[in-house]
Amino acid sequence: MLYEKLVLPLLFRTDPEWIHGAGMSVLKIESLAKLIGNTVGPQGHPVKLWGLTFRNQLGLAAGFDKNAEIIPATYHLGFGFTEIGTVTAQAQPGNPKPRVYRLPEYRGLINRLGFPNGGAQDIAKRLKRLKASHDFHQFPLGINLGKTKVVDLEYAAEDYLASFKLLEPHGDFFVVNVSSPNTPNLRLLQSPEQLKKILVPLMEENRQRESKPVLLKIAPDLEPSDIDEILQTIQDLSLQGIVATNTTIDRSGVDGPDSHEAGGLSGAPLRDKSTEIIRHIHRATGGKLPIIGVGGVLTKEDYQQKLDAGASLVQTYTGFVYRGPAVVRHLLMKE
Repeated sequence: MLYEKLVLPLLFRTDPEWIHGAGMSVLKIESLAKLIGNTVGPQGHPVKLWGLTFRNQLGLAAGFDKNAEIIPATYHLGFGFTEIGTVTAQAQPGNPKPRVYRLPEYRGLINRLGFPNGGAQDIAKRLKRLKASHDFHQFPLGINLGKTKVVDLEYAAEDYLASFKLLEPHGDFFVVNVSSPNTPNLRLLQSPEQLKKILVPLMEENRQRESKPVLLKIAPDLEPSDIDEILQTIQDLSLQGIVATNTTIDRSGVDGPDSHEAGGLSGAPLRDKSTEIIRHIHRATGGKLPIIGVGGVLTKEDYQQKLDAGASLVQTYTGFVYRGPAVVRHLLMKE
């Protein structure tokens, strides 16, 4: 509560992307993250999925740690897993600034970052060094893969595959991101025809290696019939799960000076929409397809709602922004 009442109002007087960068610099100090984590204490209970053990069901969503720079901090803060990225085959700066907007009255964020990251090769080298120096117990690492902006859609399959080949030795599971609204035409790749072009060669490469779990991340703005087609494609290609959902382009129920900025809306305004999609997927698959539920997870009620809807694991991003470094305690603590 101290963070939300005293610290957050001060932080929100400053540019959101600058604050994120400053926060990242602090979290890179592993000893400090460990100190904060020790005050939080262990939370949650271990679960097994895809042959992996997660010490709890709450993870940090992709987009926060784009370049795999704060994995130790994420571990020490008590998360059960983390998903880094989005990583693209080529390094890219992302979209022009400003590109992040706060909606504090709605506990939401709008971003149009556009996958800024150092590229798959650079991040693979960083992950290799990290694995050589750390042993994170029951803390799986997910890697979110996206398309390089300058690569045409017709070459998207080669682009995703190039990233996967470089990063496969370093991740415990992979998420194919075709649902960000901030890379031009990316969401067109959610059609079954386009998905197969990307996923068939990637899954074939995966089978020739250690066969890591591969998941698909979808948008919250799809019609139920579109989701059903995607689920059939996931089944046909033997993907191991789905991430529901990415940010939304829908602005229903929000208003204000920045509410209509282009980009993806996350946080509390997305909560119910993402939860309903989780519920739909769970029903449509008879609960057989593992779901990572994400979107509007800011309270323990939000977290439990995702699990009750059928999620196997849950992620937060905007919740970290609004609840601070003790977010794991806030979401997992029992009365």
